Amino acid sequence: MSLWTSLEPASATVDPGGSTTVRLRLRNTGDVVDEYRFEPVGPIAPWTTVEPPTLRLFPGTTGTVDLTFSPPRTPDAAAGPNPYAVRITPTEHPEATTVPEGNLTITPFTEVRAELVPPTVKGRFRGRPRLAVDNLGNTKLTASISGSDNGDQLAYEIHPGSVQIEPGRAAFVRTTLKPRQIIWFGSKEQRPFTLNVLRSGVNPLPVEGTYIQRGFLPRWLATFFGVLLALTITFVMLWIAHKPTVISGATEETAAGATLAPSASPSATPALPPAPAPVATSAAPSADSGDSGGGGGGGGATPTVTAKPKADTAATAVNRLAVNDPGGRHICYRAFVDGKGWQKPVCDGTMSGTAGQGRSITALNVAVYGVQGSAGTAMVYDPDSTNGQGKWLPSWTAIKADGRDNYIGSSKADAPYLVTFVYNVGSGQACNSVKVRYKEWSDQVCNNARPDLNTAGNFDNSRFIEAIKLTV
Repeated sequence: MSLWTSLEPASATVDPGGSTTVRLRLRNTGDVVDEYRFEPVGPIAPWTTVEPPTLRLFPGTTGTVDLTFSPPRTPDAAAGPNPYAVRITPTEHPEATTVPEGNLTITPFTEVRAELVPPTVKGRFRGRPRLAVDNLGNTKLTASISGSDNGDQLAYEIHPGSVQIEPGRAAFVRTTLKPRQIIWFGSKEQRPFTLNVLRSGVNPLPVEGTYIQRGFLPRWLATFFGVLLALTITFVMLWIAHKPTVISGATEETAAGATLAPSASPSATPALPPAPAPVATSAAPSADSGDSGGGGGGGGATPTVTAKPKADTAATAVNRLAVNDPGGRHICYRAFVDGKGWQKPVCDGTMSGTAGQGRSITALNVAVYGVQGSAGTAMVYDPDSTNGQGKWLPSWTAIKADGRDNYIGSSKADAPYLVTFVYNVGSGQACNSVKVRYKEWSDQVCNNARPDLNTAGNFDNSRFIEAIKLTV
């Protein structure tokens, strides 16, 4: 060994976002002039600089270099002791490499961000917003969630009531808002509310939202019922108050006849007035009777029954394209967006979903043409995840023929959002570009036909798919 080294100090402390310097002292104990190269190694090497990077020493002389540590204020800078090392390589004797080691303690910091997804919810009897809590600090976050509003107008069901979040991760809290009084008649009312993220020793972090409570029945219907009731009561009261006088014409005529022309024979019974003629009625033709309304000259026109139009799905869109391009390859798709529902179908690389609005996709509807059908599945959010990843849907949905709808995920209330979407086609290539929450659009990724798979998204349980573009 021809080199002596010393770290001054051997242990140091630094705040994330700041910097600190450790001096490395070394002496050339050999008998030749040597030049030494310095290289930081270990987990904190990206945040370490050495100045100067090389040092030339004569035999028996001592020199120093400065090690500067600048950890960023991000979750990557884990709080606590972090070992570090510097590899020193002599130019003349590279086999005599020395690696002095030290310890750098990074102080903890806490930074929390929370938002409602979506910030405004609507409903008659309940609303279901989600609260996203992100741990941007470098220590584990433990917090509980509570709800409040002015006037205690809402009841809150929060699951889970408390969360533990690793640095750089996020957790989603499902919240159900229930109004304490139902609006039976009338217009909607806005009820502001606040969800508080509570941590020990610090002030609560409030997240404000709005619940728009709709009336059970519209105001015009209540007015209609009120007017109808008033008219009914008025009619009944008039009917009871009016008592018509009934005069028997037969009695009067009999009395007059007895006075003017008495007869020993009994008088004839007066004739009853003729019965009213029956009102002519005609039966309306049924929708499926097949009558044309002609003949007899008096028939009316048969009423027209209009069928309800079919939903505009991915299959109807791709089949429209196929009419004008029977030899082409096409893929159409639409997304079920949380808080918005099914979107209109788009085709061949057009965006479906939303970008930058914090709204997740819970289901996709896909249809293809000219590629021998499609198959797909998805990884969805898992509230019980222990490895930070979502869970796969139990089975694939496969459509082997072109021009038919394929559904992946669920459009039901409280359905889990899509974390990753996987699909393939029977021939050619399948490509995608995806927008994941808090990330930019990914580059287009393409794969060959089955059995190859085309994967869109990531496997982070806290990052949902916001928008997607597909091509074949």
